[in-house]
Amino acid sequence: MYQVRALILTLVLPFVVAPLVSGELQPNIILIVADDLGFGDIGPYGSSSNRTPHLDRLAREGLRFTDFHSNGPMCTPTRVALLTGLYQQRFGRIFESALGGRNQYDNGLPLAAETIAEVLQESGYTTAMYGKWHLGYHPPLMPFHQGFDDFRGLASGGGDHHSHIDRSGRKDWWHNDRIEMESGYATDLITKHSVDFIEHSVREIGRPFFLYIPHLAIHFPWQTPDDSSYRIEGGDYWDLSKLGRHTTKNMASKVKRMVEAVDSSLGRILTALHEQNIAEQTLLIFTSDNGGYITYPGGFHNISSNGPLRGQKTDVYEGGHRVPTIAWWPGRIRPGVSDEITMSFDLFPTFAATAGLGAAISSKLDGVNLLPLLLEGAPIAARTLFWRMRDRRAVRQGRWKLVEQGLSAPQLFDLSVDISEVNDLATQRPRLVKDLLAKLAAWENEVEHSSDR
Repeated sequence: MYQVRALILTLVLPFVVAPLVSGELQPNIILIVADDLGFGDIGPYGSSSNRTPHLDRLAREGLRFTDFHSNGPMCTPTRVALLTGLYQQRFGRIFESALGGRNQYDNGLPLAAETIAEVLQESGYTTAMYGKWHLGYHPPLMPFHQGFDDFRGLASGGGDHHSHIDRSGRKDWWHNDRIEMESGYATDLITKHSVDFIEHSVREIGRPFFLYIPHLAIHFPWQTPDDSSYRIEGGDYWDLSKLGRHTTKNMASKVKRMVEAVDSSLGRILTALHEQNIAEQTLLIFTSDNGGYITYPGGFHNISSNGPLRGQKTDVYEGGHRVPTIAWWPGRIRPGVSDEITMSFDLFPTFAATAGLGAAISSKLDGVNLLPLLLEGAPIAARTLFWRMRDRRAVRQGRWKLVEQGLSAPQLFDLSVDISEVNDLATQRPRLVKDLLAKLAAWENEVEHSSDR
């Protein structure tokens, strides 16, 4: 099914390319995705311990979302959805959790899948990605073959931030299709290449660009810019050594430095946009791929903060997938707060619309175009949203959310008054539970039959 969708998408492109506003150039688009950043990890969402002045500024000048969700409670699922605009389940159950570099080394996002990078590339955008891929471990299942003109970063999900060695002891710092190791802290390298790309695009290329910046931070191993590397080529880091070398299991100070490094990176990106006089021609979205870890097996704690939300990364409770998200576009997006229910896969149709690619594209996707919301404050049409990871499932319909985990009885929460998912109302509203379970079953049947496995 997704091959058919991709073919339709490709066929309509030549006929819908147009600027967002007549007479204007297509805007630049930047997507910054932090890794494992929890709902309460940054200042705009209530953190008083992590200093995030640049994110604070972004929230003051942009639109801060209070009800934005990642498509999955883990890395790989959300990355599939945000790049394709489709539920990751359409590509098979393998994409419901993290793509492993040991048992799934030869798997990756199918090349037949149409990414937003390919769509924008075909419409004249220069495209680049600097950071974490986690959708394939070797060519051709790499960004260079999925629409990105230039890629530097890691293919795996959790490399050493300093030595750039993955959990299997392999070198894991790529330039397009080849290993090209660099010295430096991953966040700093990602930022350097991003700034260089912005400057080069403006001075040398002269076309609009799409820049995807998926950070490795704050994913483990929990390492600050001042720490040293610990992984070496040929090593095996598939036990708790994957987390790094630590003298304490309280990760608060480590993660604080990592959060602040991501904030500093944003500051450098914003400075580059202003120095190149393109801030007003650039839509920038900052988000996270899933909620944060609060604790981790082995006694590790005080890792991240999900604020008032229940659960953490890997959970389908709100702490696993409600994430901090800010949209910024000076002169276009009015500063404010949006309580609209939105999701990672909405970014594809939003970026396509921003580039002037027309409504025909959005009709082929699961996500919806958020541009009317961003520019005009238009509400999102009512819809039902779904999450699934292994035996954990959830359904969201307006204020209501149903959670079903394993063999446990379904739980029902009214998020309008219970964002912490404390009061289970399932026994009080059996008809609603039955209806949501039926919708979940219908969705599961639909995505299962659309996947090509």
